[in-house]
Amino acid sequence: MIVLGLTGSIGMGKTTAAGIFRRLGAPVFDADRCVHDLYEGPAVDRLESAFPGVKINGRIDRNALGALILRNPDALARLESLVHPLVLERRLRFLSKFRRLGARLVVLDLPLLFETASENDIDAIVVVTTSVAVQHARVLSRPRMNGEKLAAILDRQIPDPQKRKFAHFVIKSDDSLVSTERQIKVVISAVVNCEYGNKKADGI
Repeated sequence: MIVLGLTGSIGMGKTTAAGIFRRLGAPVFDADRCVHDLYEGPAVDRLESAFPGVKINGRIDRNALGALILRNPDALARLESLVHPLVLERRLRFLSKFRRLGARLVVLDLPLLFETASENDIDAIVVVTTSVAVQHARVLSRPRMNGEKLAAILDRQIPDPQKRKFAHFVIKSDDSLVSTERQIKVVISAVVNCEYGNKKADGI
């Protein structure tokens, strides 16, 4: 089974790309969705204990939690130490399931693929990218988003040019969905036929 890692900085179009992979038949593990699920049940009490006041109506309020960690590296590190192992556990269950089912290709949608050193468990890496102008326009159009929040998020992410440097494949999402899907079909064809190099993201 080929494990394809899909990543990209905020606003680059990764979620759209993941949806296209899924529609084309590739099982996709969505790390963001996994975190959402954890915030609504399995991790609630653990996070409320670590960050009192973030539990509202039985679930974690992402805005309250985000305000606590926005410019607090220690709080962010503590959050990651609590959440990342739970996400990894679910990811490993996902991989085990589709190996048993005989899947030829699966996709791990991991926004922090490089930041969490997950590339070592992946056969090939796809980075989704767009121009800085398009990225900022997309992100700043989101509810409750502003320039300060965007800057704080980007400060925690490896810069896009560096991600692209270590990718096996780069998908540009500047143009139409048709263009993005065409690029993804090329990626799928290449990986299922093992037509990609041995490049790994060493040095990140």
